[in-house]
Amino acid sequence: MPAFPRDELEEMIRRFVAANNDAGRSGDWSKMSVFYSEDALYTWNNGAGWEFVADGRKQIHDWVFGTEMEGLEHWVYPYIRTLIDDQKGEIIGIWRQIAPVEDPDGKPYEIAGTGGSWFRYAGDFQWAWQRDFFDHMNAGAVFGAMAKNEQLTPKMLERMKKGSKMPGWTRRDGFDWYGTITDRES
Repeated sequence: MPAFPRDELEEMIRRFVAANNDAGRSGDWSKMSVFYSEDALYTWNNGAGWEFVADGRKQIHDWVFGTEMEGLEHWVYPYIRTLIDDQKGEIIGIWRQIAPVEDPDGKPYEIAGTGGSWFRYAGDFQWAWQRDFFDHMNAGAVFGAMAKNEQLTPKMLERMKKGSKMPGWTRRDGFDWYGTITDRES
């Protein structure tokens, strides 16, 4: 893994966070895929038996910022902290998950717990891979409360019915994320 200049990594995360904030405000996540190399890998855990895997910029565009964001268009994910390892070219960003609608107490719904992303930089202001992490139990509780209060979008209700039939969902027993990124390291 090559080292990268710290100022370049700082500029990368600054650009990425600015685009993330704009996507949440506008509801258009489609422009985010430009931040990934052609062969980038984007993953997260979907509970005990499932992983989400998008392999390559096209799948990241179509699935991460397409089907996985359907029903979440105006949610915001403000970054509250970033940690940079310029020797490994890696960044960890910690973010919140806030809905555009309010609960019965008048506060925006928010998924509690720690949400974040672990990135590996590829150079040229693109990520080589990204691994997200967040609290699935808290996410389920928020979506359950929103469903009970009839505040989920039709797209989100449709997604929830599909469950593991969504594009990119992979059985965890056949996927070794750590081995996959190790194979891609230079």
